[in-house]
Amino acid sequence: MTGAAEPRAPGPAPAAGTLHVVATPIGHLQDLSPRAAATLASVGLVVAEDTRRTRPLLTHLGIRVPCWGMPAPREAGRIPAVLERLAVCDVALVSDAGTPTISDPGHRLVAAARAAGHQVVVVPGACAAVVALAGSGLPADRFCFLGFLPRSPTRLRRAVAEGGPATVVFHESALRLARTLALLAPQLAGRPVVVARELTKRHESWYSGTAAELAARLAAAPVRGECTVVVGPAPRPGAGA
Repeated sequence: MTGAAEPRAPGPAPAAGTLHVVATPIGHLQDLSPRAAATLASVGLVVAEDTRRTRPLLTHLGIRVPCWGMPAPREAGRIPAVLERLAVCDVALVSDAGTPTISDPGHRLVAAARAAGHQVVVVPGACAAVVALAGSGLPADRFCFLGFLPRSPTRLRRAVAEGGPATVVFHESALRLARTLALLAPQLAGRPVVVARELTKRHESWYSGTAAELAARLAAAPVRGECTVVVGPAPRPGAGA
């Protein structure tokens, strides 16, 4: 007769709360999914890039949940306090618009939550880069997302070059858009460019052409709002010969 197995030492208790990474609308409020709304209503804390942008959304949804600000410069300092809250409740991470961590703060918090043993659940939704890419009509089987480009002309050109021959997507301020396209025009010769402005909003508009053409057009008639630029893939050597 075999003896009874020795009892195993208890392992660490599982982390209590779940971190929900929740995508919010980039413009049209109806783009918020029912799942995202339900998640925001169920958590004990919402961590926002800017509470001035997030509280109106929560109010619109009729949700009363504590909301903490975590802009990029304060992300590292906020993490310990958020982890303390995660020990007792679920927490939602949101950015001003779109999917958190994509050109927005949050990836350090996600990494810290995982390291502390918390489950991380993503509630997907809008992302300006993907919306612009999908509506551009340019190839999307391979693309490189560059976020916001550096302001230095040399670094700006280098960043776009590092995108390689695939379709390239980046964000740019409307105030700098014409200048940026003019700086990139020689580098992007032969590549189609699409500018998507104010995506999903009332004044959504699209502009297509070469970088040089769009630079001239936008310099003559400047635009306002949030802009995403999609650059088609570089032509293959010998193409069209």
